[in-house]
Amino acid sequence: MAEYVVSFVVGELVNLLKEAVSSLYQVTEKVGQLVSELRLIQSYLQDADRRQDEDERLRNWISEIREAAYDSEDVIEKYALRGASRRDRVSVLNTIKRYAGKECFQDYQLGSEVDEIIRRLSNLAGNLRKYGIRHEIGESSSSMQGRQKALRRSYSHIIEEDIIGVEEDVQILKSHLVSPDKTCSVVAICGMGGLGKTTLAKKIYHDTDVRHEFESFAWAYVSQQCQPKDVWEWILFKLLLLTKEEKEEIISMRLEELAKKLYQVQMKKKCLVILDDIWSVETWNILSPAFPLGRGESGSKILLTTRNTDVALHVDPTCFLHQPRCLNEADSWELFQKKAFVIKDDPDFTFNTEKEKLGREMVGSCAGLPLAIIVLGGLLAKKPTLEYWDTVCKNINSYLRRAKGREQLLGVSDVLALSYYELPYQLKPCFLHLAHFPENVEIPSKKLIRIWVAEGLVQNEVEGEENMEDMAQHCLNELVERCMIQVVQKSSTGRIRTCQMHNLMRDLCVSKAKEENFLEMVNSRNMNEPADCFNLPIVHRARPMGKVRRVSLFLDHAIDRLFPSQLTSHLHLRSLICFHEKAAQLCKWKIMKSVFNNFKLLRVLDLEGLHGQGGKLPKEIGHLIHLRFLSLRNTDIDELPPTIGNLRYLQTLDLLTWNSTVQIPNVIWKMQRLRHLYLPESCGNGTEKWFLVNLRNLQTLVNFPPGKCDVTDLTKLTNLRKLVIVDPKFGDIFESAGVKFGRLESLFFVCNEDTNVPRVATGCPNLYKLHIEGPITMLPKHHQLPSKLVKLKLQGSRLNADPMETLGKLPNLRILELQMDSFMGKELVCARKSFPQLQSLVFGDLTNFEEWKLDKEAMPNICRLQISGCAKLNVVPDGLRFMTSLQDLEIISMLRAFRLKLEKGGEDHYKVQHVPSLLFRYCES
Repeated sequence: MAEYVVSFVVGELVNLLKEAVSSLYQVTEKVGQLVSELRLIQSYLQDADRRQDEDERLRNWISEIREAAYDSEDVIEKYALRGASRRDRVSVLNTIKRYAGKECFQDYQLGSEVDEIIRRLSNLAGNLRKYGIRHEIGESSSSMQGRQKALRRSYSHIIEEDIIGVEEDVQILKSHLVSPDKTCSVVAICGMGGLGKTTLAKKIYHDTDVRHEFESFAWAYVSQQCQPKDVWEWILFKLLLLTKEEKEEIISMRLEELAKKLYQVQMKKKCLVILDDIWSVETWNILSPAFPLGRGESGSKILLTTRNTDVALHVDPTCFLHQPRCLNEADSWELFQKKAFVIKDDPDFTFNTEKEKLGREMVGSCAGLPLAIIVLGGLLAKKPTLEYWDTVCKNINSYLRRAKGREQLLGVSDVLALSYYELPYQLKPCFLHLAHFPENVEIPSKKLIRIWVAEGLVQNEVEGEENMEDMAQHCLNELVERCMIQVVQKSSTGRIRTCQMHNLMRDLCVSKAKEENFLEMVNSRNMNEPADCFNLPIVHRARPMGKVRRVSLFLDHAIDRLFPSQLTSHLHLRSLICFHEKAAQLCKWKIMKSVFNNFKLLRVLDLEGLHGQGGKLPKEIGHLIHLRFLSLRNTDIDELPPTIGNLRYLQTLDLLTWNSTVQIPNVIWKMQRLRHLYLPESCGNGTEKWFLVNLRNLQTLVNFPPGKCDVTDLTKLTNLRKLVIVDPKFGDIFESAGVKFGRLESLFFVCNEDTNVPRVATGCPNLYKLHIEGPITMLPKHHQLPSKLVKLKLQGSRLNADPMETLGKLPNLRILELQMDSFMGKELVCARKSFPQLQSLVFGDLTNFEEWKLDKEAMPNICRLQISGCAKLNVVPDGLRFMTSLQDLEIISMLRAFRLKLEKGGEDHYKVQHVPSLLFRYCES
C-alpha cells in the first residue's frame, strides 16, 4: 500500500503545482524537490512492501513513509486552500499587504514545513537502503511468502475425505472432459480462496470415468514464482514411464528441448494435465509453449484451477469455465458434522441440543465457504465441551482468523490473504475501500466507481487515453475476476449493477484496512462496544498509527451525540461516508456546520438518506473547495446556499431527493469539472437562466431543467453518456440536421405528437438504453434505431400499428417493456426468428391487447416474461410451450379466468408447465 500512496501523492502534488502555481510560487522549487524525493523513495517500495513481514522495524518504516507522503499532500493542499481564499478577496490593497504581513509569514512557514518533510523522507530512504531494500523491482525473498507457498502446495495423492456438495460440479466437469469434442481442450475451475477448487480437481483427477478416458495423467502445482523447467520436467515424469537414464536425459535438456518434448507427448498420447493454482496471465505465458491446446488428434486436455477468470480466458477464450458455488445450508451443516464430531458409525450418537444450536449459528458465519467450515469443525473437534463451543460462538470471526484446520495447514485468513498479497499495488486501495460498506450490503457499482475516481484511487497512467470511470470499471471487473467480490446484479448491458463481499473476504478486507490505517469505522449504536456491523472495536479503541483520512459512519437514531463530536480530531479527513438506520435523523442541518468548518480537505462527502427536519444546507459547505463527490440523495434538504458554487473541483453532485423541489442558486455553471449531475425534479422558481454549456466534462445529466436552461445548450455537452429529460421540447434540437450525441448510451425523454422520434433515434447512434414516454406518431424503422440497443421501454406511446415486426429485427435487444397503453391495437405478432437476443419481455397495462401470436422459433433466448394488467388478453400463445429457455413467468393483476387456465390442471397449463417459476400476484381469486 505504501507504494500506491507515494505514487498517488506524487501525481497529486504535480497537479497542484500546475493548478495552484500562483499561490505556491514562492515555494515552487521546494515542492519540486519534495516530488523528487518521493519519486526516489517510490523506487524502493515494491520490494519493501513485499518484505515487511520479515521485521517489525521495516513495517514501521513503511508506515512512516506512508504518513510522510500523506503529510506532504496535506501541507500543499492546506496552502492551496489559503491561496483560493486569497484569490476570492483579491484587491490592490491585499496585493500590497501580502508581502508586509501575515501571508508573507505563511509562505515562509510553508517552506519550513516542506523542508521538514524532505528531511524525514531522506532519513527514511537511508534506513531502507541500510536494511538492504533493493532499488530495482525483483522477486521478494520474504521468508513469510516462502512459508505460505510451501503450506498451500497441493499434492494429487492426498485425497480429502468427507467431500460434501460437489456431486453436481463433478458431473458438469466430467461431461466436458470426457466429451469427444476436441475443440474444448481446456476446462477451468475458478473461484475465491477456500472454495474447494483444488479439492474438486482432485475428485476429477481420481474419478474412474475420467481415468478410463485418458492414457496418461499428470498433476502439477504451479507456484507464483513458477519455474517452467521444474513444472515441465515434473509433468513429463508423470506422463511417461521412464527409466533412471531417461529421467537424467530429460533433466539435462535445454528449456526449448524440454518444451518440445512435452508438447510432442501430448500430441501423440491422450493426456490429462492438471495445473493447480495458476495465479497470473504471465505464469501461463511462461508455461504455454509446452501445451498444444487442442492441436492434433490425440484429444489431450488441461484442467486448471485459478482465482482469476481472466487467466482461464487468456489460456483459452473458448474454454469451459466452471465457478463452484458456496455450499448451501444443508451441505454446510453436513460437512461441519463430519469435521466437528469425530465419532463415526455410532448408532447411539445423538446431538446435544445446545451444541447443535451453537453449531448451526457458527456454520452460518462461514457463509458456505468449505475451508472455513473445515477449519471451524477441526477447531471444535479438539475441545468438545459446551463451554468452549459457546466461547468460540461469541468470538467466531476472530477464531476463524486464527484457526488452523487439520487438512489445511493455513488458516482461513491466510488463504484468503494470498489474494490480497498478489493484487497489483494499484488494486489494493480499491479492495480496501470496500471495507467502508457494512456486512451483507449490496454495493451500487456506479456510486463506488465515482467515489474511487473522486478519491484518486484510480490513476490513468496514459493521460487522455481512457475515461477515468472506465478505468475504475476495469478495476472492479478485475476484483470480480479474481473472485474477491461477488456480482449480485448486472445491468441490461452486462455491466455490474451491484456487488458484495463474502463475509470472510470482507473480514479480511476490514482487517487489512485497519492494519494499513486506511480507514476508521465509527458506530453510534454502541459507543463503548464493538460495532455489530463492522466487527471492530469502535471510537474508544486505541488510536491507530498516523492520522485518520477516511471515516465510515454507521448511524442509528442517536446521531446528534456522535455527529460530529466524535470526529473533531480528524482534521486531515479526506472521505466521510455515512450509513444509517431508517430512524436516523439529525435534529437540524445546522449541526453540519462544524463538519464543513473542520474538514476542509474533504474529497468525498456522502450524506445519502440523512434527514434533518428539512431546511437549507449550511453555507459553510463552500469551505470544502477540494470536494470531488457530494451526495445529498434522498435527504430532506430543500435549499442550497450560493456558496456551493465554490466547489470548483466537484465531479459528482447528487441532489435526487424525496422533495420534488430544491431551491438551487445559479452557480452550477461554475463547477466546470462536473462529470455526473443528478438534479431534483424541480430546481426552484428562479427566473435567471443557467448556462450548462460550460459543463463540457459532463457524462451524466439526470432531470435536465428546461425551465432554467436553453435546450440547445445540450448540443455542446458532447461527453454525455446518460441523459434524463422530461421536457417534450427536447426533440426540437434534432430539427437541425447533423445534431448528434455520439457518446450517449442511455436516454430517457418525454415526447409529444410533434416529436420526430426517428430523428432523435438516429441522432444518438450509440444508445444501449432508450426509454420513451408519451405519444409517438410513428415508430422508427428498425434500421433507424441504434443497432447497439439493448433495452427499450415504451410508455404511453399509443401506437396503433403492431411494433413487433420492427422491434423483432433489432439484433442486440435483450429487454423490451411495452407499458401503459404504449400499444393501442388488439394483436401482437412475433414472427419466426424475431427477437434473437431478447431475454426479458414485459407487457403492462395494454388495455386493448386481446391476442398474442408467437411463432415457436421466435425469442430463442427468452428467460423472463411478465404480463400485467392486460384485461382483454384471454390466453397465452401456444408458441410459449416451445420456449425452453423461459425461467420466470409472472402474472400480475390479471382476471381470474386467465389465472385458472395457466394454473396446474388448467386448460393452458401445458403451455407453461416447463417454466421453473410461475408466479401469480394480485390476480382475481
